[in-house]
Amino acid sequence: MEFCVKQVNGRVKVLAGAGSNVTAEAIRLSRQAEDSGADALLIVTPYYNKATQQGLIRHYEAIAEQVHTPIVLYNVPSRTGVSFTAETYQALSRHPNIAGVKEASGNLSLAVHTRLACGPDFAIWSGNDDQVVPMMSIGAAGVISVAANLVPEVMRDMTHLCLEGSFQAAAELQLRYTELLDALAIEVNPIPVKTALNLMGYEAGPLRLPLCEMTPDHLETLRTALGRAGVCSFS
Repeated sequence: MEFCVKQVNGRVKVLAGAGSNVTAEAIRLSRQAEDSGADALLIVTPYYNKATQQGLIRHYEAIAEQVHTPIVLYNVPSRTGVSFTAETYQALSRHPNIAGVKEASGNLSLAVHTRLACGPDFAIWSGNDDQVVPMMSIGAAGVISVAANLVPEVMRDMTHLCLEGSFQAAAELQLRYTELLDALAIEVNPIPVKTALNLMGYEAGPLRLPLCEMTPDHLETLRTALGRAGVCSFS
């Protein structure tokens, strides 16, 4: 984190992952990230424990009371086994140190009800690249993106078009890159995106267990999608 903050040197904001399924550990990681100079903290819901909604509220309030850096909640139930409700978002949105949520549940209804419950001051960022335009059409602030590692200009243009109210043009971009976005989810993240970066020559390095190399058929699907999207070509 310190290395990242130093390299960025104030050019963009640094959002540091600091979550844990142990509240005390999440507090320790959050303080460490804050001391490193991170601009905000991304804190995933406790995994495996599957906290109750009241447990989620108490977990996040305990962390928020121990740091001064803004907190972004992270809802990704496919990985953690637990999801926020709109009512829980509403309760947490009242804390001055909780700024919003990376909403990666894929549940557009939850996003709608969260917007109704919390209002515009509680920011929502899409956590799924394939839902940027639908999420921003109901007031999401943007996306915390995987695909931006490969096509940053595309994701920038898509979000800026939405912010400008040009949703039809944004939707055309969303559809144009659907094949690539699907390929980046063909195996669990970050296997495809790291593989893609290596294919593009960025030398992102090997995967660490329990992550492992893509199956040959999935690798071919990814290569095809990269080629059709114009990201890189293969002889």
